[in-house]
Amino acid sequence: MAETNEARMEKTIASLKDSFNSIRTGRASAAMFDKVFVDYYGTKSPLNQVATIAIPEARSVIITPFDKSLISEIERAIQAANLGLNPSNDGKVIRIQVPALTAERRQELVKQAKATAENSRTAIRNIRRDGNDELKKQQKAGELTEDGLKSETDKLQKLTDKYIDEINKMYESKEKDILQN
Repeated sequence: MAETNEARMEKTIASLKDSFNSIRTGRASAAMFDKVFVDYYGTKSPLNQVATIAIPEARSVIITPFDKSLISEIERAIQAANLGLNPSNDGKVIRIQVPALTAERRQELVKQAKATAENSRTAIRNIRRDGNDELKKQQKAGELTEDGLKSETDKLQKLTDKYIDEINKMYESKEKDILQN
């Protein structure tokens, strides 16, 4: 029973990592493009499956399509993703200069990261609530003693605290990344 709660909490953490990867910092990263999908002969494909993404410097990105005919599609997909980036191509590769974030934009991104972290904390608490409800049902059905219920509830609380701490650390790290020049 506890394994399923822990597995659900792990999925919440994985989802938070994905969300944080898509939140831009002042530096270029391949993860910025995780949510960019290119129309590849009628099929929406992730950018990293139709091109290589290289980060030669902290604020520049070079995208090399596997199929050169996709260059304009890739450019359109990047602009449609609203990443605040302006791609340019030379017929072979797409070059993107990642602009420095303004102080105002940094604060918006910190707010976004904070909201995402809070949603994850809420999800963890909901998993705890579901687990506690399940434990109470087991006790009512006679599968769990009063002491057993207390013990399992304490274990679930410790697990919840562990994952909430992990979310807090991830948020602090992301906030630091965003605020860094």
